Amino acid sequence: MTLEVGITTSPAMPWMFDYVVEAERLGATSVWLPEFWAHDALTPLGALAYATDSIRLGTAIVQLGTRTPAMLAMTAMTLQELSNGRFVLGIGTSGPQVMEGWHGVRFSRPVTRTRETIEIVRMVTRGERLHYDGEVYRLPLPGGEGVALRSAAPPVEVPIYVASLGPANLRLTGALADGWIGNSFLCESAGVFFDEIAAGAAPAGRSIEDLDLTVAVSCEFTDDVDLAGRRHAAGYAFTFGAMGSAATNFYNRAFERQGFGEAVAEVQRLWLAGDRDAARRSVPVEVGLRTNLIGPADVVLQRLREYRDCGVGTLRLNPMGDTLEAQLEGLGQLLDLVRQVNDEAMAQ
Repeated sequence: MTLEVGITTSPAMPWMFDYVVEAERLGATSVWLPEFWAHDALTPLGALAYATDSIRLGTAIVQLGTRTPAMLAMTAMTLQELSNGRFVLGIGTSGPQVMEGWHGVRFSRPVTRTRETIEIVRMVTRGERLHYDGEVYRLPLPGGEGVALRSAAPPVEVPIYVASLGPANLRLTGALADGWIGNSFLCESAGVFFDEIAAGAAPAGRSIEDLDLTVAVSCEFTDDVDLAGRRHAAGYAFTFGAMGSAATNFYNRAFERQGFGEAVAEVQRLWLAGDRDAARRSVPVEVGLRTNLIGPADVVLQRLREYRDCGVGTLRLNPMGDTLEAQLEGLGQLLDLVRQVNDEAMAQ
């Protein structure tokens, strides 16, 4: 099995186009756009489709419930045409704070909504007549004047990746998705995620090997591993304290299942109590070190082997450094190490 590197970017990055074009030249195989409460994930990909030639263009992620499934399918088909087949539709349910606070959409039945969205998008993109009787979506609406339509655009294949953390959504990912958009991931506890994906794949006549398993990472080449690890760990205080409510935080639950329950609960308590500095100091340094690639080149090389060996197919790399030059230099160094890891795998 070989390992690929994708990059994460955003319109907030002033040199986004230069970064993506150069990353494609260096050997990055995909670029991923996030969506939360800033820029949308889809619009920039239309521009990047024009600026690039071969790199895959993915959303990580489009928030479900912000667009109807048919509108999502239409946009996906458009981007697939504009990119000559390079678009990847990454979807996820976000959380109640964002959906209800920002979009005014009730956060309910997230796994069911994900399943039905995938099924409807595939009906549309395959050119099927859209008649769907689900729990969340009923098309056409009953009792009205709607008719079951078929897309006027030609059918096109759109790979669908799912961002999932909880067991039920991971099993759904295994059953239906083309790939997984992973976060909060440690190689040492990969089974927390991969066992559920495999369990969902088996009844559908599939294998976990049928999916592209992608994981978000940051990378920092440094000899001061402890200092860098603590800095990256401190960044998780916002995730544990603010990326969800006191009752609903999917990231915290994912880390709890990987053995960090007490530590995460304490970080959240401190954050919600207003002691943000103490919350940052309370995040275990192991969280920063094991969810990222941190250290001198030989340490990063070994970590890359661990990602490859546990089954990860694509690393979604956060930008490295504060300038375009620094980001490209770091990316080039990492890609050289990935090639070494892949050469080792081919030689075995």
